[in-house]
Amino acid sequence: MNWISNYVRPKINSLFSRREVPDNLWTKCPECGTMLFHRELAAAQNTCPSCDHHMQISPRKRFESLFDNGLFTEIKVDEPPLDPLGFKDHKKYPDRVREARKKTDETDAMLVAEGNIGRLKIIAAAQDFTFMGGSMGMYVGNAIVAAAEAAVQRKCPLVLFSAAGGARMQEGILSLMQMPRTTVAVQMLREAGLPYIVVLTHPTTGGVTASYAMLGDIQIAEPNALIAFAGTRVIEQTIREKLPEGFQRAEYLLDHGMLDRVTHRMKLKDELVSILHMLMKQDPPIRGDLPAPEPTPEPAEPAPEPEAETGK
Repeated sequence: MNWISNYVRPKINSLFSRREVPDNLWTKCPECGTMLFHRELAAAQNTCPSCDHHMQISPRKRFESLFDNGLFTEIKVDEPPLDPLGFKDHKKYPDRVREARKKTDETDAMLVAEGNIGRLKIIAAAQDFTFMGGSMGMYVGNAIVAAAEAAVQRKCPLVLFSAAGGARMQEGILSLMQMPRTTVAVQMLREAGLPYIVVLTHPTTGGVTASYAMLGDIQIAEPNALIAFAGTRVIEQTIREKLPEGFQRAEYLLDHGMLDRVTHRMKLKDELVSILHMLMKQDPPIRGDLPAPEPTPEPAEPAPEPEAETGK
């Protein structure tokens, strides 16, 4: 047995060898370039602590921070035919869907769930931009209809988070038909007298903007979110004019009356809780979920001092 080769050399190598660091521990902010540790980024709900840039966040991560204690129940959505038009370019449409499902571990571009927010039951729907650009296909239409029907059945509000590049071209006219279909679903909420709140996130464009994303009773957007129907270049080529700085961004739309609020993601839950309780005509929630403090008793008037006895 060679003691140096079998013991000493492996021991030295283990002391001086470089340890491999997982690739997903750090994320670079695309806006300011700051390297963010994954725990720091998760605690900030995928917003940069340095510049407040709002990065994309998955529906599940969003729901974990939205619902009380991060608890929610998924609502089943009917799955449409996978490839109704037999669409194929350089890759078959079913292959694209399978790749997106493997990448996101989701069935399609929208997740629907129910849970409590500030002890008020709501239905929430959120689009996943990483699933084929959050494109609106028949599944997304089914998801919005399922969310509206669940809200009407449970008599609770619907909160929708939009993030999409528009309609899904692989489904052609069937995807465009989801625009009037989802409009009818929103009308169901109107007739039931239930609030419908839309939170527009970056980016929300195309047919999504032209339908359910702009029909909310309250329109909220995340900071600097791109919200548009057509692209800036297309509009400039059509009207042959240079568009203003920041055109189609959330702050510009707020200044011109198309939005009600622009709210930071970290403050969004508190704002939704206040708005929903107000619209549902319920008492405002108590911060920290604590019982209401006892009323402070008014201080009693001091007893009069006894008069001193005087001798005769």
